[in-house]
Amino acid sequence: MNAKTSALSREELLKEANALIREHDDYFAGIEASDVEQNGELLVFRGNYFLDENGLPTAKSTAVFNVFKALTVALSEKYHLAD
Repeated sequence: MNAKTSALSREELLKEANALIREHDDYFAGIEASDVEQNGELLVFRGNYFLDENGLPTAKSTAVFNVFKALTVALSEKYHLAD
């Protein structure tokens, strides 16, 4: 991948991501990264987006998006997903 980043397993990346989530200003109980994939040089995190019964975003959805975006920015510059 990138010589400037370190390879981490999916499990290691999720452990690191979930530790960072708990420190984020937008954190609330229930936010958790449950999956990660490599998209080019970016790590993309997935989890519950707290959509309403019609599949539409809620106020919590915005917070989750902001947290996952922060994870992508912070962790993509340090790590890449090990094959």
